This record gives sequence, C-alpha cells and structure tokens, in this order.
Amino acid sequence: MLPLSARALPGALHARPRLVSSIPRIQLVAHLSTTPNQSATALEHQGHSGQPLTASGKIRKEVPLPSQEKKEGAMQYVLTTLDQVANWARQSSLWPMTFGLACCAVEMMHLSTPRYDQDRLGIIFRASPRQSDVMIVAGTLTNKMAPALRQVYDQMPDPRWVVSMGSCANGGGYYHYSYSVVRGPTDL
Repeated sequence: MLPLSARALPGALHARPRLVSSIPRIQLVAHLSTTPNQSATALEHQGHSGQPLTASGKIRKEVPLPSQEKKEGAMQYVLTTLDQVANWARQSSLWPMTFGLACCAVEMMHLSTPRYDQDRLGIIFRASPRQSDVMIVAGTLTNKMAPALRQVYDQMPDPRWVVSMGSCANGGGYYHYSYSVVRGPTDL
C-alpha cells in the first residue's frame, strides 16, 4: 500500500475542482415555433388546397365507419339503440336449453351445483326454446326423437348454437350400429 503524505492529500483534493471548473457550461435553449408539428411525408402529400392526397395524387375522401354514422331519423335511432342494448345483453351470457336424453344429462345438471356455479357466469338453463341461445344435446338421439329435436331447434331465435355432449350424442356411442340411432345431431 502506498503511504499517503500530507502533501499529496491536499493536492489530490484541489485537482478535482480544477477539472470540474475547466469544463465549459452549456446552456440549452429551446426554440419555440408557432407552426404545428407535421411530418415531412404529410407535407409532401398535400395538395394546393391543403387536403391530403392519396399515393396516386387524388384527393383523399374520408368515409365514416358504420358506428360513426349519424342517426337520421328518430325511428332509426330508437331501433339502433335497441339493437345495441340487446346485443350487449347477449354477448356475456348464454341461456342453454337442456335436451337431456340419457346419462350425460346428469353430468350437464352438475353445472347448476355449487361446485361449478354456472349462475356466476351468466348461464341460466331455460325450458323454453324461445328463450334459449344454445341447445345442449346430451345422450343418444333416436330416429323417433329426431323430428322433435328439429322442431325445438327451429323454435329457437337467431343466433342459435347446438352443443353435442358425450359420445352417444356425437356419433351414437355404444349404439352406433343400431337401426334406430341417429349418428349425431348434425345429420338433422
């Protein structure tokens, strides 16, 4: 280790202020402009009238989106607002109609129990097809039951979906080769 002398210590302390004081101080000045900031490409693509031009040199015309269009009449405003309210109510909840035909229907009923609690997700089983969004087909669909399924499906309002639950509903399951079984609800 090098010994520090009394002479070296004050000289070292005086060297730093000399270095700091020898650096010139720079003062930044911001220039203020009265014109708005525009990019160079925006200035190049403007016509003599100040309107923006397309790449081919034509004047660009703005077309409003359907959501930005003004409602012209009171009736159009009421109907559009009613559609928006109905779509808002539908988008976050499903109301399935149970079409339980066999043992898979018991599994579907478990959704209503406290363990799964479908109500917190906005899923409420409906008995009427006119109040349903989704039909859940659970179980073996026979030829005799197929017309009733089709009739109930036709009574559902649009948009409507069908969920085929279980192997029996999807393709007949154990009863696939039976003469009286429909091979899935998509055949209707």
